[in-house]
Amino acid sequence: MGIEDYGGGQGPNADVLVVTTNDIPGFRVEQVIGEVFGLTVRSRHLGSQIGAGLKSMIGGELKGLTKTLVETRNQAMERLVEQARSRGANAVLMFRFDVTEAADVGTEVCAYGTAVVIART
Repeated sequence: MGIEDYGGGQGPNADVLVVTTNDIPGFRVEQVIGEVFGLTVRSRHLGSQIGAGLKSMIGGELKGLTKTLVETRNQAMERLVEQARSRGANAVLMFRFDVTEAADVGTEVCAYGTAVVIART
């Protein structure tokens, strides 16, 4: 797997800017729309669970699970951006991820932040 399999985030021409900061240099917040989130729950398939169990006995990275978690986080972020866009936002401030186990059957990933309308200063 190449480095592209381990990353995420936005491309350079995103129409909804997503940042982890409270503000964006060179921009002012014109309107706060409110909280937005993107949520997904993924289960691991049997093959990856068996492989992860064997790998955990000898140590090392669980590459299949890493790739699955990257895909899951990216999907949650895409859903957050879709929700922000549909509510009229062009940015999301204070972006975060929350990851929890979902009833021992999967992993819940929630991407969340504050949808806003920004303008250049």
